[in-house]
Amino acid sequence: MKKDNQKLIAECEKELSDRFACVDEVAYYNQKKVLGAFAARKIAVRHFNGTTGYGYDDEGRDGLGRLYADAFGAEAGIVSPHLLSGTHALTVALFGLLRPDDTLFCISGMPYDTLRGVIFGEGNGSLKDFNINFDYCDLKDGAFDYGKIKEKLTDSVKVVYIQRSRGYELRDALSCGQIGEACAFVRGLGFKGCIFVDNCYGEFVEKIEPTEVGADVIVGSLIKNAGGGLAPTGGYICGKSEFVELIGKRLTAPSIGLEVGSFAAGYQYFYQGLFMAPHVVAQALKTSLLIGRAMHALGYKNYPSLNKTPYDITRAIEFDSAETMINFIREVQYASPVDGYVTCEPWDMPGYDDKIIMAAGTFVSGASIELSADGPVKPPYIAYFQGGLTYEHGKYALERILDKLN
Repeated sequence: MKKDNQKLIAECEKELSDRFACVDEVAYYNQKKVLGAFAARKIAVRHFNGTTGYGYDDEGRDGLGRLYADAFGAEAGIVSPHLLSGTHALTVALFGLLRPDDTLFCISGMPYDTLRGVIFGEGNGSLKDFNINFDYCDLKDGAFDYGKIKEKLTDSVKVVYIQRSRGYELRDALSCGQIGEACAFVRGLGFKGCIFVDNCYGEFVEKIEPTEVGADVIVGSLIKNAGGGLAPTGGYICGKSEFVELIGKRLTAPSIGLEVGSFAAGYQYFYQGLFMAPHVVAQALKTSLLIGRAMHALGYKNYPSLNKTPYDITRAIEFDSAETMINFIREVQYASPVDGYVTCEPWDMPGYDDKIIMAAGTFVSGASIELSADGPVKPPYIAYFQGGLTYEHGKYALERILDKLN
């Protein structure tokens, strides 16, 4: 590593010491909250056991749902390896809540790319195919546009949708404070339906979750924050019991609901992952702050800006060319413990309109709580960086990036 790059990293770490201390304080608070949930639910070794067939009386499955609900300040929860991704978990939840002629209204802008085919795809089994309407309004200067929300919140709206993270947009993630204000505003307009938050990348970043500030349902992936880098697959849906029960009937069957669902491999890593999640999220946040500070020093604009608190684990870094963006992402791959010898190439990835380049040399395939980076190769050239099970891994990746770019 070049000496000037070593000096830059040392300077960045010194400048970030107070920010790192705040991250550690939040992690400790959330660790206590999670341990409190484990104690309250009397989690024992028997909860790790798998079941087969219908999975009647599966204590591991049912215990996970209750545990996550407690950790997220919710009434009920579904935690399942049969939820295949964040997009799948969101899809199951939306189809469980919405009916023909209802409207889904997104108040945080257009949803993430992979959800667009779910909402208004043509002839693919989308919500639109079932005569479920969609409307949205953009954020205004990174905040909710309350004037537009009031204008568009009609009686047909049954689900108000909020995407907490930026997705592939150049905006900051939304804080739980902002989400809470939006929930109160929507309720003040007389809305009686479900306020729904895509919570991906935001779990345990703050001391509170959206379900503690007015959201009725939150949804996320277990191969992001909540799984702590150990969950091998799966997703969660937590919130008010009435909504979780409806969604459970879509996950399985209307006549069965959450009474069935087996997983022969057992649940240890799902429980252990939640236990690890507050610490792992802190590692990812520190990595994000360090890389953001260093890239800023090199003249690269990145989001969130250095004077702002991050409200998810992702960082968007803007480059002046496709080549520089691709080189950045490749160095993340080369620094990976798995497939570190692989050279990333842009490709046509299912669910996206543009070619995507993705670095994810991860133990769990595609896990973005592990060190990873990706982005559509189109102007403006933005790499979306996230994750890091250990701060040391993130620091090593930064050394490689600086040697390549500086």
